[in-house]
Amino acid sequence: MTQCPMPKDARLIVSSGIAALVIAPSLVIASLVIYTSVMATLMYRTAGESHGPALIALLEGMPHGVPVDAELINRELLRRQGGYGRGGRQKIETDIVQFLAGIRMGKTIGSPIALMVPNKDNRLDDPAATPPLHRPRPGHADLAGAVKWLTTDCREVLERASARETTVRVAAGALAKCLLKQFGIEIFGFVRSVGDATGKFSVTPANWRELLVLRDASEVYCPDPAADAAMKDFINVQKQNKDTAGGICECHIFGCPIGIGSCLTWDGRLDSRIAAAVVGIQAFKGVEIGMGFDVARLPGSKVHDEIGFDPAQKNTPSLGFVRKTNNAGGLEGGMTNGQPIVVKGAMKPISTLGKPLASVDLRTKEKSEAGWERSDISAISAASVVMENVIAFEVARALVEKFAGDSLTEMRSNYEHYLKAAGNLGES
Repeated sequence: MTQCPMPKDARLIVSSGIAALVIAPSLVIASLVIYTSVMATLMYRTAGESHGPALIALLEGMPHGVPVDAELINRELLRRQGGYGRGGRQKIETDIVQFLAGIRMGKTIGSPIALMVPNKDNRLDDPAATPPLHRPRPGHADLAGAVKWLTTDCREVLERASARETTVRVAAGALAKCLLKQFGIEIFGFVRSVGDATGKFSVTPANWRELLVLRDASEVYCPDPAADAAMKDFINVQKQNKDTAGGICECHIFGCPIGIGSCLTWDGRLDSRIAAAVVGIQAFKGVEIGMGFDVARLPGSKVHDEIGFDPAQKNTPSLGFVRKTNNAGGLEGGMTNGQPIVVKGAMKPISTLGKPLASVDLRTKEKSEAGWERSDISAISAASVVMENVIAFEVARALVEKFAGDSLTEMRSNYEHYLKAAGNLGES
């Protein structure tokens, strides 16, 4: 850091990480943030293009000693490749994670973790196989990206904007699940609706594992056989019409202790982070937590979940605090409240249609049909897997921040100490 002389009579005051240079007690002439410490957190970045050599994620903040279940990660990658209505790309790829750094003998070692999923359909540098696209597709990043980077060729925009990038987001989220597993936190995601077809079932801590079996038997990843059939019928109609289909995904998280997340800052709120992670998935346009938008249509007495206490549940992550309803979706004030977290995400239909919509040629500005790229009729099943795993990452991130430790052993000790202290609240 560059040193600079301070004016005579100046004083440097440091409080809570903020430094202020003061000439007189009533006059602050400069201020700056001094990062004297770094809060423990979990984060990741991705790199790679749809038809590049590989997709890569760099993950930082995972504590030392977390067992890595590579089979779990690869199962999630395989689920992401599946689902009804997928296109030809999934027949080409075999997505298997490769760890390049941060893992030794099946456990994390505390350093940054680099993971990679190779692309078999690697042709980015072949201009014949990846030709220019001058006619942007409505609903895709094509037009906005081409203008942003001052080009008439949407190729490089679509290569990075492609949902192929979510492959390593799923891998990062599945790795985060390995940490959550150590604290008894489990996640269940599925497809709730496609078109007018909607699954008619409720999810509870008691029945979700039975629903999981039904979900895994469904081609659309919906644990309601009747709805599964109706969803496939809707997707088939769109295929015949050279159209596409979206849908609604849903995710439930069980076992979170009270107090994960924060009410102190907007970006520390777990609901804020989850919402950002969900709408950050390609083609997602909406998110609801708990009752979601229905809270705006009802009086408070019909919305807020009354609180009770059950001594028999005192030694669970809920600490004995119980609710008859869970309209809040497990989150109040940006923090977990001991109830399951419930999230819904809305995915729009895919932007590449077999019957192209109207567009323009960016070179001439003349009317034209939109360009075409190989695509799916529906990727809602895969989207449910992506949503489940990006939410898993955000929950793991909040868990790391709450129970910070360099190792899993230290983090678990902090967790157990917290539950003991919280369980003794109000007791002499």
